Amino acid sequence: QVELVESGGGLVQPGGSLRLSCVASGRTANRYAVGWFRQEPGKEREFVAAITRSADRTRYADAAQGRFVISRAGTGSTVYLQMNRLKAGDTAAYYCAASSGIALLTRPRDYAYWGQGTQVTVAS
Repeated sequence: QVELVESGGGLVQPGGSLRLSCVASGRTANRYAVGWFRQEPGKEREFVAAITRSADRTRYADAAQGRFVISRAGTGSTVYLQMNRLKAGDTAAYYCAASSGIALLTRPRDYAYWGQGTQVTVAS
C-alpha cells in the first residue's frame, strides 16, 4: 500500500514556474515508478511525465518536453515536477501516481495508487 500526497500547486503568471512535489509513504514507497498526470474539468486525465523507481529513466508527454523536468529525491520517496515557461494551457489539476511496473507507463489505468491532486492555474 502506498499513499501519495501532492503539493506545490497555485496561481502563476504565464511564463512563470512552479515545482510540484509528490511524497510517497509506505514501507515500499521508493520501489514504485511515479507518473504525473493532469486533468481539466470535463476532459480525460492525461499523462505528463514519469520516472522509474531508480530514477535512471524519464519520459515526457510532447506538451511537457523541454519545459518540465521530473526528478526523484535521494531516498526515492519524493518526486518533483519542475514546470517552467508555463502557459494557460497547462492549467489543470495535477496528480501523481505510482506503478509497480518497471516500464514508464502513460495510461492512467496502469497506475494503482493516486494522490488527491493539486491545482495549477496559469493566468495573468
